[in-house]
Amino acid sequence: MKHLIYAAGIAGAALLPATAAKPQDASWGCQVLLCAASQNPSWHGVEYCIPPMIKLIAAMSKPGFSWPVCNEANAGAPGHEDYADCPDGAKIGYSQYGRDGNRSAPDRCVKTVNTCQTHPGLKGPAHQAGVILNRRARDGEDSCIKEISSQRPRRADPWYFDIPNDHGVKQRHWFNLNL
Repeated sequence: MKHLIYAAGIAGAALLPATAAKPQDASWGCQVLLCAASQNPSWHGVEYCIPPMIKLIAAMSKPGFSWPVCNEANAGAPGHEDYADCPDGAKIGYSQYGRDGNRSAPDRCVKTVNTCQTHPGLKGPAHQAGVILNRRARDGEDSCIKEISSQRPRRADPWYFDIPNDHGVKQRHWFNLNL
């Protein structure tokens, strides 16, 4: 965050070299980046951030929109991910395919589970050896392996900037553009 504030200060200093740099003196791209990176409170709770973020949201709906970039922070344009990661042991899945054969959004979490159990009626050596029976085979199914699908969670903050810290290591800062 120091790197980001430093970059905003540089941008502001370039505009007004004779006075102390202030965040509101930074370029629009640096204002957006600084506000988007605000975590506690988020940009919604920082009075200075409301005007540049509302300006951004309005500009996004216009044709030819280009994200304002803060070159001083070396962060580029933001990324966007609607969905959170799936829980451990689950992989990303898709709810359906479109008419053109393309996948829909990756909106499912799919986990492969083994539905076979040790048969409760077995006694003696077979039971002690852990003999597994396919309980589905009785119903005409051949496999113990089944995929269970669930709705993939949505992120509250789907936008992110990867901002380099003082050591050049990028750190991800999530934010939203909800009013």
